Amino acid sequence: MTEPEKTNFAGTYFDRDIVMRLTRFLKIASWIVAGVYTYQLGVNLLVFILQLSRHLLYIGGPTDLMLQIVWQFQPSLAGLIFFVSLQAMSQVLLILMDIEDNTRRAARK
Repeated sequence: MTEPEKTNFAGTYFDRDIVMRLTRFLKIASWIVAGVYTYQLGVNLLVFILQLSRHLLYIGGPTDLMLQIVWQFQPSLAGLIFFVSLQAMSQVLLILMDIEDNTRRAARK
């Protein structure tokens, strides 16, 4: 087993570079999720509008129309939650690294 490479970062239980890579990955993944769900919303709305214009979809009244519209946006709400969660996780990792660094600095003084 080889010794880990020494850095000037005083972290004991984690490697700063790995945490920074994970943070970047989470941010990139969140934007990919946002793009996929935005594309899905666009396709869903386009198909819905085409079905309405071609009279392939029966709308019995205003409540049916409202329900169909809600069904079009419902999957995108999950995408929004995924996006916010991934962004929050990346920020929490950075905050925890700052807390650890500040705690070590305070302990040295």
